[in-house]
Amino acid sequence: MNSLLHRRIGTRLPRLCLTAALLTTAACTSVGPSTQRVANAGESRNVSIRGIQVIRLDEQMLAARPRATTIDFATALGHVNAVGETVGQGDVLEVTIWEAPPAVLFSSAPAVSSVDTSRATALPQFIVGESGSISVPFAGLVPVRGRRLDEIERDITARLRGKAHLPQVAVRLLRNLSANISVVGEVTASTRMPLTPKGERVLDAIAAAGGTKAPSDKVTIQVSRDGQVYAMPMAAVISDPNQNVVLKQGDVVTALFQPYSFTALGAAGKNEEVNFEATGITLAQAMGRMGGLQDGRADAKGVFLFRWEDPALVPDRGADVAPGPDGRIPVIYRVDMKDPTTYFAMQHFAVRNKDVLYISNNPVAEVQRIIGLFASTVLPLVAIDNAVSTN
Repeated sequence: MNSLLHRRIGTRLPRLCLTAALLTTAACTSVGPSTQRVANAGESRNVSIRGIQVIRLDEQMLAARPRATTIDFATALGHVNAVGETVGQGDVLEVTIWEAPPAVLFSSAPAVSSVDTSRATALPQFIVGESGSISVPFAGLVPVRGRRLDEIERDITARLRGKAHLPQVAVRLLRNLSANISVVGEVTASTRMPLTPKGERVLDAIAAAGGTKAPSDKVTIQVSRDGQVYAMPMAAVISDPNQNVVLKQGDVVTALFQPYSFTALGAAGKNEEVNFEATGITLAQAMGRMGGLQDGRADAKGVFLFRWEDPALVPDRGADVAPGPDGRIPVIYRVDMKDPTTYFAMQHFAVRNKDVLYISNNPVAEVQRIIGLFASTVLPLVAIDNAVSTN
């Protein structure tokens, strides 16, 4: 009798161990952290990032939250004077000299136009080279780079005085190859646009490139100047004339289509990176774009937005905070979709570039998943064992 009992125990023990192992594995293979674990992330010591702030998203939090400061074109780029007719390297100049009769120096030069009292002589075109000077007959090397046209005219006139008979000089900029800006990105045709004394602005540059390929409300305009990059929604530049600033020599204007994105993970309608435009979207809109929550799987109280936040926007942060490389701190915003007032707060909370929106699994769904795994794996083994034992 004892030997038979030992044999039955010996045959059932491996199956019992297998059953326990399967249940343990099922309980540990949940994709993503649970609601409770994320909610306690700021208190846990077993995290690689110290000082995580977990903040409940509601109207009270938004009311006490400081306003985020934004830098627009008018503030960042300021007012610059329109590019005057200042000569630069590579420009092409035309110099015309008038000499009253009797002409002394330029009488044999080909006449462009003449009147009874003077003769105009157009000299060959000058290309401003690396030296920054041009060679004018009887005037010598005249420095022109970085000078206005009227300054060059007065300089040449002074050099010819006493040599030519009552000289008058006109200098014209034929081709501007130095004062340009570049327009690239989602435009019809990328181009280099020369600047004129008119003072070309941001929207002038976009128009010169044939306009944008995408609708203006989905395009971001980026201006690169002096090693810094500034960006604004194109719609904001159109609606506010102050943002349509005058461009400066060397500026690069880039049109970008939906340059921002957030990532949806967990029990969301779809797990993917979702692009959005520079005009921004609210958390309510982001939930709609990712397909909402998965019925039967998502925990409505376990919606979390992970963000590296500006410390100025988290005034009640603790002392044990580990800022990131750019000085921002880790913050998790918790959203309770069971609370009706949360939906009002979601309409005023803006999603930012590189945010991660995570929805945890419902605990009931986890139990159902384990039971389903048990039913599909263990119960068939038990049935086989019973059949063998009966025989």
